[in-house]
Amino acid sequence: MKKYILIFIVILLNCLNTEISAQGNLLIFPKRVVFKDKQVKSTITLLNLGEETTTFTVSFKQISMSEDGSLTTITVPDEGQFFADPYLRIYPRQVTLMSKESQTVIVQRRRKRNVPAGEYRSHLYFRSEKKDTALSPQKRDSINEVSFELTPVFGISLPVIFRLGKVNTTATISDLKLNMLVKNTALSFTINRSGNSSLYGDLTIEYYPIKGKPFIVAKTRGIAVYTTIKKRYMSLNLKMLPKMNLKEGSLKVKYTSHKGDEVQKVFAETELLLAD
Repeated sequence: MKKYILIFIVILLNCLNTEISAQGNLLIFPKRVVFKDKQVKSTITLLNLGEETTTFTVSFKQISMSEDGSLTTITVPDEGQFFADPYLRIYPRQVTLMSKESQTVIVQRRRKRNVPAGEYRSHLYFRSEKKDTALSPQKRDSINEVSFELTPVFGISLPVIFRLGKVNTTATISDLKLNMLVKNTALSFTINRSGNSSLYGDLTIEYYPIKGKPFIVAKTRGIAVYTTIKKRYMSLNLKMLPKMNLKEGSLKVKYTSHKGDEVQKVFAETELLLAD
């Protein structure tokens, strides 16, 4: 019965455009938490997809984003970055789930006075305490006489964000370049961000033929540009269709707020004209 309830929950969340994160045997939704102005609590649901009872610990991590989109754990905020965890409380901090069992974790925002305006972000880290099987058999360092083995540690991190005072952000898309490679064709471009707030949304590339209706040739969801960077470099592979001619027409790139948001916004859009 638990199995069928679990499947039903996952299907329901997908129908409601709720984003889900999964790593190892842990499934979490939503995959990001953004507090509204007067909101003080948010709920995160954990599901154990594994066959064994597992304990998960919950902690905070601080993360910085590079211009290529890679994430790095830090301890000191970058320029223009505020950590959110001094103003947040999570409970419980440890959850033990039987197979196919679920439980909620509460994130509570604590309001304080005289806090600078801007966006505050930290990441919740959910880590499995299960001792997983080693990736490789035990090895021995013949020089130092030390034995070691590699054991995977599974965890998921998700951003928790709230904003105070006057915040704003604007975006543009630039440096469009069509890269025709042997195995695939890709469009590279740069998302430029300004302001004291991050961006999060979906990217769509449409092909506009000389005649006929446009159609989507690439799409990806959940692209963030955090306040630690002013630009993010992107490259998306294009789905090549028989009716496409990359020597004519145009390619339009659009960066919009996430589909699940209450009001969908267009952050930025631009067009690349195709010609011989």
